[in-house]
Amino acid sequence: MKRKIYQDLLDWKTSDDRKPLVLQGARQVGKTYIVNLFGINEYSNVAYFNFEQEKNLKDFFNPLDPKKIISKLGMHKRKEILPGHTLIIFDEIQACPEALTSLKYFCEEAKEYHIIATGSLLGVSVNREQHSFPVGKVQFLTMYPMDFEEFLFANNEYNKALIEEIRFHYNENTPLDAPLHNDAMDLYKQYLYIGGMPEVVDLFTRTGNYDLVRVKQNEIIESYFGDMSKYNKATEIPKVRLIYKNISTQLAKENKKFQYKLVKSGGRASLFEDAVEWLCLAGIANQLYKLKDIALPLNAHKSLTDFKFYMNDVGLCSASQNVLIEDILLDKNGFEFKGGLTENYVNNQLITNKFESYYWTSKYDAEIDFITRIGQDIIPIEVKSNDNTKSKSLNEYNKTFNPAYSIRISAKNFGYENNIKSIPLYAVFCINKENNML
Repeated sequence: MKRKIYQDLLDWKTSDDRKPLVLQGARQVGKTYIVNLFGINEYSNVAYFNFEQEKNLKDFFNPLDPKKIISKLGMHKRKEILPGHTLIIFDEIQACPEALTSLKYFCEEAKEYHIIATGSLLGVSVNREQHSFPVGKVQFLTMYPMDFEEFLFANNEYNKALIEEIRFHYNENTPLDAPLHNDAMDLYKQYLYIGGMPEVVDLFTRTGNYDLVRVKQNEIIESYFGDMSKYNKATEIPKVRLIYKNISTQLAKENKKFQYKLVKSGGRASLFEDAVEWLCLAGIANQLYKLKDIALPLNAHKSLTDFKFYMNDVGLCSASQNVLIEDILLDKNGFEFKGGLTENYVNNQLITNKFESYYWTSKYDAEIDFITRIGQDIIPIEVKSNDNTKSKSLNEYNKTFNPAYSIRISAKNFGYENNIKSIPLYAVFCINKENNML
């Protein structure tokens, strides 16, 4: 399956200032697959080491001499590890602090060796267990579930032409032909249910079976629960599980601000904030903070006590609430989770495109779903789960702050009117923070 991060790996390989690469991301997003595929395609051979599966590998990292480490690893694999021609993969490196520390010495003393380290729970290990981390001696990449564009590529090779049409009309602000617009909306609805976890997408493309998709999604969620138990303090395990289960539940409510009191009677930040942090460090959930003021830098004006909470994959979000494919495809009026699911989807797409986003509310209950910086401008993004685009909130925001333009994401076709750029729900992947899009 085509992944956009492959180009980032190519850029890393050819960089004049290449350092060992740390590829982060939640479990099951495809890190191991993509680095092995990259090694097979771009190098003479691959030397793969998994520190969760082979606990004794840590013995090779004493002393922390790169040349001796390479010699021992080569003997263990019974292959020659050649500088520049062998891709060395340290998988699940968080399970071996010594290997993590060794990256510093590879950067300083043996840059000729190409090393990619992956870690599903690296953020948890480094921040919670205080492992020595080679700051400034490694490069970082973060991998996420497949976005909607990658889903289209995987779903059908003929979708490449549809992607090109979507991008063209996005740039031109002109409507996509109605039949193609409807086709794209149908595929978007599929994605709300299936999501972007690679194993789930692969299973669906091979079988077309939504029931099997749900089984696989539940397996992934159970693996997350396993990690919560394995990489956590005993006292924190039930709290992390409780918070995770509550994410989608609270997204189903009209007021989507995350509230600790809804998790447990008498719940408060001091009781659950460590659990929230664990989920974010593990990459399986993320916070969207409220802005107190619309001013740069945006991060300096966020409220640390007010946030929305989203899951890392919209398909897992659907599974957590046992949403049926019929609920989405038939667009039932009683499907109250539609708004929260749509917001979760948009948040995932913006994160994949490296946006740092927030939300905003006024004194008079107006709310803008996402506020982000595009180019030099602070841009409001309003999200609608259907084609009803009437909004007092966006009007109030525009009158108050007079942004360069606004974005409205909905089921309606492309267009530009009244300084509002209309983007169909299926085209969120087109939004690029480097361009002004107009």
